[in-house]
Amino acid sequence: MANNYYFRKKNTDQYTVAFYNLENLFDTKDDPYTLDEDFLPDSEKAWNLKRYEKKIFKLGTAISNIGFSKTGKAPTLVGVAEVENKNVLEDLINSKHLKNKNYGIVHYDSPDERGIDVGLLYQKQYFEVTHSEKIQVLVDNDNGERDYTRDILWVTGYLNSEEVHILVNHWPSRRDGAELTSYKRIAAAQKNREIIDQITSENTDAKIIIMGDFNDDPHSESVKQHLVQNDLFNPMERLLTRYRGTTNYRSQWNLFDQIIFSHNFHKYEKGKHCFSDASIFDKDFLKIYKGRYKGNPFRTYVGRKYLGGYSDHFPVYMRLRLNN
Repeated sequence: MANNYYFRKKNTDQYTVAFYNLENLFDTKDDPYTLDEDFLPDSEKAWNLKRYEKKIFKLGTAISNIGFSKTGKAPTLVGVAEVENKNVLEDLINSKHLKNKNYGIVHYDSPDERGIDVGLLYQKQYFEVTHSEKIQVLVDNDNGERDYTRDILWVTGYLNSEEVHILVNHWPSRRDGAELTSYKRIAAAQKNREIIDQITSENTDAKIIIMGDFNDDPHSESVKQHLVQNDLFNPMERLLTRYRGTTNYRSQWNLFDQIIFSHNFHKYEKGKHCFSDASIFDKDFLKIYKGRYKGNPFRTYVGRKYLGGYSDHFPVYMRLRLNN
């Protein structure tokens, strides 16, 4: 009996913070203001209600399991990327494995041309939102025209009565080449630094979590030199290897999905949260199980070919312990 009590007690003081790129979570309706034509029933991808509902179910299954084996509960905070609108997030939190978790949503429409945004899911019994806003990332293309990329989502709230600031990101892609587009991700990193400086100018000991799909690795210039400075710690640096990452391109692993936090999460204080560990959530059920791409993320589409998987990214997560 004592062992069971200890197990329950150990689990109750652990909380999971996760980030997951959901790979084009579009509904099946045409939005006349965005380029969502690829994800409609009459498109070449034939994105229909059955496929949409299957993806929602699968993503809900994946999210509910992140960190569960160690904490005994679904993740407390989940940053997400590549969602079309708030409606798809409503469908997600009402899916079979999430509907009883009492998740709330923070979401804003961003100016991204394809209409994909970032968002934050939070369990209401553990986290109370006190402030949220979207912050524009202003970058131009080579020809001087504005590149309409995703906004940064800034959410402030109380995690078990401790104030925490969360920045959710989805930085500009590498589509036109990693080096040619690196300046855009550096601009996004610098915008995060502006927000961090604003937060710490008001409270030098503020607890801050930066998460997202950075489209760059932990050792890339944007992350290593322009975002992570003396006040931040990136637990993802040690996770990227030749054999492991969050997304795979031409048989090479990248770890674009990262969670970074302020150093004060290393400090032990009663009634406050401290960092336990971080990892990639790459369980076998999220992987392609055979063939040439065995071990890669089991994604929804490869080009126009429908596979019916989860996402082309694995989620990442970290665990926090509430010090009693």
